[in-house]
Amino acid sequence: MSESEQKLQAIRTKIDAIDEQIQKLIVERAICATEVAEVKQAELNFGDTNRELVYYRPEREAQVLKKIIDRPCGPMKPEDMAKLFREIMSTCLSLEQPMQIAYLGPQGTFTEAAAIKHFGHAVQGVPLATIDEVFREVESGSCHFGVVPVENSSEGMVNNTLDCFMNSNLNICGEVELRIHHHFLKSDLTRTDQITRVYAHQQALAQCRKWLDAHYPNVERVAVSSNGEAARRIQGEWHSAAIAGDMAAERYGLQFIAKNIEDNPDNTTRFLMLGRQELESSGDDKTSVIVSTKDRPGALLSLLQPLMDNGISMTRLETRPASSAKWSYVFFIDFEGHMNEQRVKDAISAIESEANYVRRLGSYPRSLLGVD
Repeated sequence: MSESEQKLQAIRTKIDAIDEQIQKLIVERAICATEVAEVKQAELNFGDTNRELVYYRPEREAQVLKKIIDRPCGPMKPEDMAKLFREIMSTCLSLEQPMQIAYLGPQGTFTEAAAIKHFGHAVQGVPLATIDEVFREVESGSCHFGVVPVENSSEGMVNNTLDCFMNSNLNICGEVELRIHHHFLKSDLTRTDQITRVYAHQQALAQCRKWLDAHYPNVERVAVSSNGEAARRIQGEWHSAAIAGDMAAERYGLQFIAKNIEDNPDNTTRFLMLGRQELESSGDDKTSVIVSTKDRPGALLSLLQPLMDNGISMTRLETRPASSAKWSYVFFIDFEGHMNEQRVKDAISAIESEANYVRRLGSYPRSLLGVD
């Protein structure tokens, strides 16, 4: 055995020993998770049996991930270390309570990818046909949480999501941002030189408009409910292609004709996690509200002034016409801080005195895992 082979063998032996230690510690963590479940169940048995037992606390999880990111990670990126722990935590949580997560389906959508990024692979995904259905399944208690898209860096806000919030009592429990890469895909049946139709979500068609104009200007562009649905459709059509992401290509066994065809290489979509619970502060939070006001001079300024007066940074403002009255508007406002903070309480109280209606959508941990 050469000297280099001896060194490699020594390193591999060391790795095997480390792996054994890691596995033992993960087992210990899993045992702790089952003990947590037992304590919570015992507390419920001796208390209010009508109270819903809460196993998953997004704010607690955010605090754990923040500590992991802040610790030294050696040659690894802190976010990559956090993603490893994300999966360990997901698996351990499933021992306490297997969670059902509703998302905009079918399988293979970017929304499913966002759900996995936030909750890990150990949850049970429930794909649904529309954003409205995601809201209803979580409201009814059929699913523990839901995931919906809310805005895209190229195409703006997802109006259907904003409209659903106006008629829902759900809270925002978290956020995820995904870098959106679109691919031009074919199935085993597709004849590449005879493609006459391309399926994609309406936003994907818009985000890839320039590429399509340059490479397939005469192809019929058919908008469908999701990119996952586009990927599913072309499995039985020899003359069709789809625009979708990596997950859809993997789910439906599709092949790449061209990769990363989006017009904007920094194309990013933000997703929101929906739940029925209100969260405590994680230490680094955002708050979202819906505010309705009449169309009058200075209306928007009067709504935003309390944020400035209390030293609160606004991160997002979106306007939608109100369905209840003509020439009335609804503002969706995101800002830094948690509703339990005095400065946020003071700001919201001042906004409520100026507005016709204020709906608190929730305070939730800021996204920690970055943009993939």
